[in-house]
Amino acid sequence: MRSFRSGPKLFAALAVFLFTTTAPAEEPPSLDRLEREQRELREEVERLRREVEERRERGADTEELRRRQGVLADEIRKLREALVLPERRELKSAYGLGPAASKVYGIERGLSIAGYGEANFRKLVSERRGKDDVFDFLRFVLYVGYKYRDWLVFNSEIEFEHATTESTVSAGDGSVSLEFASVDFLLDPRANLRAGLLLVPVGFLNEVHEPPFFHGNNRPPVETELIPTTWRANGFGLFGELLPGLEYRAYGVTSLNAKGFSPENLRGGRQRGNRELANDFSGVGRLDYTIVPGVQVGGSVYLGNQGQDREFDGRKPGVFLEMYEAHAQVRTHGLELRGLGVYVDIDDARALSAEAGKTIGEVLLGGYAEVAYDVMPHLLPDTEQYLAPWFRYSWIDTQNDVPEGFERDRSQRRQFVEFGISYKPIPEFVAKIDARFGFRRDGALEDSVNFGAGYVF
Repeated sequence: MRSFRSGPKLFAALAVFLFTTTAPAEEPPSLDRLEREQRELREEVERLRREVEERRERGADTEELRRRQGVLADEIRKLREALVLPERRELKSAYGLGPAASKVYGIERGLSIAGYGEANFRKLVSERRGKDDVFDFLRFVLYVGYKYRDWLVFNSEIEFEHATTESTVSAGDGSVSLEFASVDFLLDPRANLRAGLLLVPVGFLNEVHEPPFFHGNNRPPVETELIPTTWRANGFGLFGELLPGLEYRAYGVTSLNAKGFSPENLRGGRQRGNRELANDFSGVGRLDYTIVPGVQVGGSVYLGNQGQDREFDGRKPGVFLEMYEAHAQVRTHGLELRGLGVYVDIDDARALSAEAGKTIGEVLLGGYAEVAYDVMPHLLPDTEQYLAPWFRYSWIDTQNDVPEGFERDRSQRRQFVEFGISYKPIPEFVAKIDARFGFRRDGALEDSVNFGAGYVF
C-alpha cells in the first residue's frame, strides 16, 4: 500500500537542495536605505549652498559649485519619487495570491488592510423541487497583513459568509472562517519560506478567488467539486521564481479527511484549519510558466494518504489520493481563453464505499474551457472600463471508475453550460449577469439566472 507519511522529510530535503544550489540574488533597496541616502544628499546640498554663499561674498567663481549642487538636487528628486506612494496603487498578484490579498507586499512597512465581497440573486428557472429564489450577501472578506521588514511578512484572510452567524426565519446560520494565515520569509527570489494555514495551490481559483478576477456569479463546478475551493490546510513550504516567468510553490500540508468524501465530490474532506487531524500529511507542488506576457501554462500535483488513521469497514486503510491538474490561459487584445483539467485517483475506494454504504469513485475526472472577449475598447477607446461577454463549458464525472463490487452511478457524470456578461466600471468593481444550465442522465440539475456584483480594495 502506498504511503506519504514521510512527506515533511521530502520537503525538508527540497528546501536544502534549493538553498544550496541557488546563489543569493541582489536585494532591492530597503526603505531605511533610501531614507538614509536622501538625508545624506540633503546635508551635502546644504553644505554646498553655504559654500556658494561664502564664495559669493569673497567674489570667488561659484559655477562649479552650482553645477554640483544641481546634480545633488536631481538625485534628491529621484529618491523622493522612490519614497512617495502613487495616488492610485495598481493591484497586482504576488507570490500566487490574488491582487487584493497581495496588497501587503506592495507597502513599505507596517499594517495593510484589503478585502473583497460579493452578493448575488439566484432565480431558478427549472427543476425547482421546492427550492426558492435566493438573494444572498455571500461573502465579506478582510485581508489583514503586516510587513515587519522587507523580508518578513504576515498575511491573512478572514471571511464572513452569508451575512450573519445566527439562524434566521429563512435560512440557517452563516460562518466566520480564517481562510488563510501565513508568515512569509522572503529570503531569495528563487526560494522563500511560507508557513501557517495555507491555500492549497491547485487550479485557478483556490488561490485567486476575488470576484472581479473570474467570470460568473458561481465558481466553476470543477473548482468546487473536484478541487474543493476554498481548500486550505496547515503546513509549510517553499515558493519563488526559479527562472524568469517560471514560478513554483511546494508545500507539505495536513491531508484531507477521507471520512468526508461523497459520491458527488471531495468537499466534505476539507479540514479548514480547525483542529486538523495530522496523522497523515500530503505533498503539493505547482509550476506556472509565463511563455510571453498574457500566455501562461502550468500544473499541480497533490499526493498523500487521506485516511487519517480512521477506521473504514473494519480496518484502517491509507486512502492514498493522487490529484493531477493542468491549466492554461491566454489574455491578449481583449481575448481571454482559459482551460483546466483534473484527474483524481483514490486508493482504497472500496473500503470507503463499504463504510458509507454508497459508491465512492475510484477515478474522478473533470475539466472546463472558457472564452471571453472585452468589447469595451471598441465602444469607448482609451477607457479603463471593461465589458466582456463570456461562455464556459464544464463536465464532471466523480464515478468514472468505481471499486469492484460497487455499481457506477452514471448520473454523477454532469455537464454545465454557462454564459453571461461581466462589466467593470473600474478594475476593482464588477457587475455580473449569467445563466447556468446543468445536464445529467436523470435531468435533475438546477437551471438558474444569476445577478450579482463584487469588489476588491
